[in-house]
Amino acid sequence: MNKSEKDKLSVISPAIELKDIKIEKPLRLGVMASGSGTNMETLASAIESGSLNAVIRVVIYNNPDAKVAQRAEKWGIPAVLLDHRQIKGREALDRAIVEILRKEGVDWVIMAGWMRIVTPVLLQAYADRVINIHPSLLPSFKGIRAVEQALEAGVKITGCTVHIARQEVDSGPILMQAAVPILDDDTPETLHERIQVQEHRIFPLAIALAARKFGV
Repeated sequence: MNKSEKDKLSVISPAIELKDIKIEKPLRLGVMASGSGTNMETLASAIESGSLNAVIRVVIYNNPDAKVAQRAEKWGIPAVLLDHRQIKGREALDRAIVEILRKEGVDWVIMAGWMRIVTPVLLQAYADRVINIHPSLLPSFKGIRAVEQALEAGVKITGCTVHIARQEVDSGPILMQAAVPILDDDTPETLHERIQVQEHRIFPLAIALAARKFGV
């Protein structure tokens, strides 16, 4: 089975396309990321194509070596480093984040691979407007190493989830999920790669659904 055939082994829910969700006023997004930034770039691409009526006002990252900063620069998006190692306490970090988000006029916070636990400081400032993506079919396999957890558990299906963030890690109302079968020869790397394909498919759509459900 080749890569393209494997990528087709997935189920998207719900059955709706991005073009079917009309958003009159552009969503003003603030993206938080800790790693490579592929999900951020997916959103930027959807915005550029006109599929998602939004603008990314700022990218906030906490890892000085995160490639998301380079991707943001490529797209002409301002990027701000808030190194959590230099900030004392999670609440202090979140206060700094909220200050930047408000300065940039952000009304939706998108955690696209943000590897820090957020606090009520952020969640209350943007109630029902903090969106997270996680590489499992929640509520299964919360927390870190979700792909490895699925392989170790021996389950036959995993996937990804986009949800409204709550205080409990990887919890909150689910916006959209995609299922990805686990193949006999899967490794953490191959499985994560196929999950990412589905993350990129559902992330922009889930954000549009959230805007429609909770108000633009």
